[in-house]
Amino acid sequence: MLFDKTYGIIILAAGNSSRLGKPKQLLHYGSTTLLRNVVDESLKVPDAVVAVITGAFSDLVEKELADKPVCIYHNSDWSTGMASSIRTGIRELTAYYPALEAIIITVCDQPFLDAGILNGLLKEFETSYKGIVASSYGETTGTLALFSKNYFEELMQLGEQQGAKKLILAYPEDTATVPFPRGETDIDTDADYQQLQGSGS
Repeated sequence: MLFDKTYGIIILAAGNSSRLGKPKQLLHYGSTTLLRNVVDESLKVPDAVVAVITGAFSDLVEKELADKPVCIYHNSDWSTGMASSIRTGIRELTAYYPALEAIIITVCDQPFLDAGILNGLLKEFETSYKGIVASSYGETTGTLALFSKNYFEELMQLGEQQGAKKLILAYPEDTATVPFPRGETDIDTDADYQQLQGSGS
């Protein structure tokens, strides 16, 4: 059965980092987990279908999201790199939602992602007539980015250790940006996590 949606949001949640005592996806921030926050904010975007790509800790991730109306796809090749999860997401979403005009790719552990920045990407896409819209902080374009359907095939062909940023760098003339000042936050160490916990929202 085919479904009608305009946009897709792919949340990459396949990693196996557990150096902080539990899967990074399931670390708590405030009253929820990092993963549930990203999912909850993504679900606020009108006309979008949300897909979560699992790999390591697949069972735990699925349990965490059992009450959420999201598509969950398992990437059996998750250990080869981010590109395989991007391929999984695009392949599965376009099979069921062939009318998608664009997809947003984001990671599952961005504590400050909210519906405002997601809708900001979509608004810029609809008004700038650019095929790529990337979040930015300082002089850096972030992981959170939108790609029109014209780029789906190239995203599917990324090498295993490559991320979607390769396309942003390859097509600067077709890329617009939206500020996301707190998008630089990364949680790799206990000190990072403790700083996050003390930062508030």
